[in-house]
Amino acid sequence: MDGASTNCTLDIFRVSGLNRKMNDNDPTGTDWTDREIALVVADYFDMLRKELVGEPYVKVQHNQRLQEMTGRSKGSIEFKHQNISAVLDQFDHPWISGYKPRANFQNALIAAIDNHLSADTILMPDRLAIEHQTLAEPGVLFFEQAPVMTTEKTDHPEPLKRLVRKFDPAARDARNQALGLRGEEAIFTFEQKRLVDEDRPDLSRKVKWVSQEEGDGAGFDILSFDRSGRERMLEVKTTTGLQKTPFYLTENERSLSEERTDAFRIVRLYDFARSPKAFEIDPPLENAVILRATEYRASFS
Repeated sequence: MDGASTNCTLDIFRVSGLNRKMNDNDPTGTDWTDREIALVVADYFDMLRKELVGEPYVKVQHNQRLQEMTGRSKGSIEFKHQNISAVLDQFDHPWISGYKPRANFQNALIAAIDNHLSADTILMPDRLAIEHQTLAEPGVLFFEQAPVMTTEKTDHPEPLKRLVRKFDPAARDARNQALGLRGEEAIFTFEQKRLVDEDRPDLSRKVKWVSQEEGDGAGFDILSFDRSGRERMLEVKTTTGLQKTPFYLTENERSLSEERTDAFRIVRLYDFARSPKAFEIDPPLENAVILRATEYRASFS
């Protein structure tokens, strides 16, 4: 990491009024204070911001600065960074590679993360990626198996439940038209290239970006084909979040999945800002995902 990046990070701490000298006694083993938690959260998101936009940084240097500011040990700071990853993982927010989520975090950490994200909404991964133009290039995709649905429920503390509702990743992705457009473009380009690679350039030329040419009312985004010429009606759902990030499905899309079980497919793109991957979901959708009604249409007739 260059000197300019280091100075920027320290300035953030000073502006926030959080910078302090190292204590003579190492307070490791005692509860983290609100000030120490705010420092480590600010540092974590500074690193995450760099990672999401492809800017280099050195974890060891960040850790050393926090040791000097808090008096905490290297291992204690690393564990707290992993606690932050665990909180972010609960609402499918990207977390720093190398800081695998570790639970047993306190409510004060949840509150500090809430405060930080509320004060700096550009840190939301979809907005950050678009701001810095770091979304995936169309055609560069890796397809994998869809995750296995699980019905097990985890009992989370109420502060964490509120945080998850506040930063609902499905609502975030649904509002982001630019993200959705880039995802559709990626699949449109991928399908064209796939058919050319399968010696079907004639079908490649027939791939149609339906949502752009006809609007969103069709119930799917891309009309493509398999190698034999059978239709593939692809509804693209894109997120900068993780593999199991939830997404919204319209009634039109759900109905089409029942009418055209032979052709309808959901293409889920995830981690679209860093290392884009994808999987397909085939009807019946109830066998692959849990569908919950979240909105109702009110009328008088």
